[in-house]
Amino acid sequence: MIQNESTIDVTDNSGAKEAMVIKVLGQHSMAGNFTRGTAGVGDRVICVIKKAMPGSDVKKATVHTGVVVRTKYPIKREDGSYVRFDRTAIVLIDAEGNPKGTRVFGAVARELREKNYAKIVSLAAEVV
Repeated sequence: MIQNESTIDVTDNSGAKEAMVIKVLGQHSMAGNFTRGTAGVGDRVICVIKKAMPGSDVKKATVHTGVVVRTKYPIKREDGSYVRFDRTAIVLIDAEGNPKGTRVFGAVARELREKNYAKIVSLAAEVV
């Protein structure tokens, strides 16, 4: 799960390489008394870019909105199976929810299609 000040990878070709979450939008908390807002696959986060490629449209220390596409924390599916990835990653999006980049590197979770991010799913190399 992702919370404030989590450092995550950016997995598109917008020019950003690493970002830090500064706000989780549409927060939900885990079971029990854990009340800190966390984000899972398909949730929007506001993040600041920490590392970016030189000469790209996305600059270091700028604030952007992103969608979580992979999490290291396991995701339970309705059939009882679990899926987890090696690293947590986001894709940067604009105000309408369209990705800023034209390619998405690596696999993305199938749950994105259910949360109306079909454009990101179509750009991804693999859907798990």
